[in-house]
Formats: sequence, C-alpha cells, structure tokens
Amino acid sequence: MLTKEDFVKAQQRALEYLEKAKIVLTPEEINNIEVAEFGLNRLDEIGLELVVYVNTSRVCAKELVLFPNQICPEHRHPEVLDEEGKEETFRCRWGEVYLYVPGEPAVSPKGKVPTDKSDTFTVWHEIILRPGEQYTLKPDTLHWFQGGPQGAIVSEFSTTSRDESDVFTDKEIQRTTEIS
Repeated sequence: MLTKEDFVKAQQRALEYLEKAKIVLTPEEINNIEVAEFGLNRLDEIGLELVVYVNTSRVCAKELVLFPNQICPEHRHPEVLDEEGKEETFRCRWGEVYLYVPGEPAVSPKGKVPTDKSDTFTVWHEIILRPGEQYTLKPDTLHWFQGGPQGAIVSEFSTTSRDESDVFTDKEIQRTTEIS
C-alpha cells in the first residue's frame, strides 16, 4: 500500500524520467500516471510506473517507466475469455532495460533480484535493450524486466491489455495499487 504522498512523488519522478526521454504528455496523461507497487510496499525495488495512451479491444500502447534497478516482477499474460493472451513489443526509448524470458540462462546476468524473492524469478535468458532496440513477446510467455543503473523508459505496443488477468510467479503480488 502506498501513501498518497508516496504515490504523488512516484508520479512526479516518473514524469521527470519521461521528460529526460523527451516524451511529451498531455495534462490528462500526467494526472493519470499509474504507479504499480504490486502490494509489496517496495516500490523503489519492485514496481513500475505506466502511462496508457490507448487500450482498446484490439490494441494497446503504453510507456513503462523504470527507476534505477526497479523490477517489474515475473509474470505472463494468459488467454482470457477464449482470446489469446497479450502479445507485446517492448521498445527501449531511454536508458537500458534487462528483459528475461525462457531460454538459455545468462551466465552473468545484469539483472539482480532481492534475495528474499529469488524463488519468484525463474526465467533468466537475458535480452538487453538500449534506445531504439526492441523485442516482441508471444502470448502467455513468462517474463520480467529491470531498469538499468540510470533507469529506463520502454514503449509497449501490444494487443489488448488486461493487467488484472496477469499471472505472477510471486503469489504475494496484487496487481491493483492501494493508496492510503
């Protein structure tokens, strides 16, 4: 759970990162920056900030903001209502992001996870994305990602997003952020 003060600070910090990347937002988009702390109360370590531009029955576009070394935890996008899970393309806009998917594990991964949560990160095939580089995930693919030492801005282009249906490896995660 986040306090209102911490929520607003995270929104302001995310806006600073977006401005570094020269991404211009409307006042409405600024007011609607989402802060996902996943119910763990560890936002600087495990969390994500999002700007949703569009999310229709066919397409979704978002900006994902990662603070330095901040992790979006391992999850997948399963089939929902007889529709294939979300397919998504991540394109790095600023900074560096470490993306992990199934495959041959990295020998010396750049990503680091909290010791007490290490059992909730099971895929270790590393893809490093720098500005202008992108990677597409097929539906229902287990993945997680982490911002580099300066943080990162990642544009997500996908089929319909149903965040509430995401399946996380860490059963303690709550996708909806609560504000006190």
